[in-house]
Amino acid sequence: MASSCSCNSGNFKAASFHPNKPLAPTPSHLLPTSKPSQLASLSLRLNQNPSQTHFRKSKAVPGLQVVASGQKGEPLRVMISGAPASGKGTQCELITKKYNLVHIAAGDLLRAEVAAGTENGKRAKEFMEMGKLVPNEIVVMMVKERLSQQDSQENGWLLDGYPRSESQATALKKFGFVPDIFILLEVPEEILVERVVGRRLDPVTGKIYHLTYSPPETEEIAARLTQRFDDTEEKVKLRLLTHNSNVESVLSLYEDQIVKVDGTLPKEEVFSQIDSVLTELLAKKGAAFGSLAA
Repeated sequence: MASSCSCNSGNFKAASFHPNKPLAPTPSHLLPTSKPSQLASLSLRLNQNPSQTHFRKSKAVPGLQVVASGQKGEPLRVMISGAPASGKGTQCELITKKYNLVHIAAGDLLRAEVAAGTENGKRAKEFMEMGKLVPNEIVVMMVKERLSQQDSQENGWLLDGYPRSESQATALKKFGFVPDIFILLEVPEEILVERVVGRRLDPVTGKIYHLTYSPPETEEIAARLTQRFDDTEEKVKLRLLTHNSNVESVLSLYEDQIVKVDGTLPKEEVFSQIDSVLTELLAKKGAAFGSLAA
C-alpha cells in the first residue's frame, strides 16, 4: 500500500467535549413530553467515559429548511454509519446541503473511477469482470485519494458508510484521516425489516413508495409497483447481520468520536439532533482556529 497521505489536516485539535456539560441549550421543541419511554438519545463517548445528553421526542416539524452554514474555520470531518433503511441517505443529503461537505460514498466512488478509467478504476474493473469482490486495498486507496483532493481538504468531508471493517478504518488512520465525529443511526431491527419489506418501486417514474409510510397516490400507480428481489424479510435480515458484525469492529476504533442518534424519529428531528452537534463542534473548531490565528 502507498505511503502515508501528505494531505493531513495539520496539527489542529478540536476543543474537547465535556462529559457533564450539555452540548447546547435544549430547544423549546425538545422539552419533556408525557412519554419518557420515547426519548431520543444521543451519547458521546469521551476518553472511554460515556456521557449522556438526552433529546426529548418532539412533534414532527411540518417542513424542513436547510440553510447553508457560512461559518469559516477548520472544516468538519464526519463519518456516518447506519443499517439499511436507517435513513442514512436522507441525513447525508441534509448534512451536505447545510455544511457544504464533500459527500463520499465508497460504492459511488468505485463506479465513478471505473467509468473514468483511472488506475485504481482499471484495477477494480479486473476483479469485477471476474465476478470477484474488489480488494480492500484498492477501495481504501480510492477513498484516500478522494479525501486528499483540494475540495475535501478545504470544505471538509462526509464519509458515507465507510469504513466498513477494522482493516479499512486502520488504513485510513494510517493515512491521517480521522473524523471529528462518527454518527451512528440506531434503529431496532424489527423497524428496519418493516421499512425494507414495505418498500415498492414505480418502474415508470423510479419513485420509491412504502405501503405504510408513503403509499402510492392512485390505484393505477399501486397496480404497477414492484418489489426489489432483495427486499424480503429473509434477505434483509442477512444484510443486517453483516452490517452489525462489520460496524461493531469499526466502532471500537472511534469510541472517542461516536455520537448515537435515534433513527426511529421523523427525519426532521433526526437532522435537528445531528445539526445541533455539528453546529457546536464547528463553533468550537472556529474558536480554536481564531485563537491560533491571533
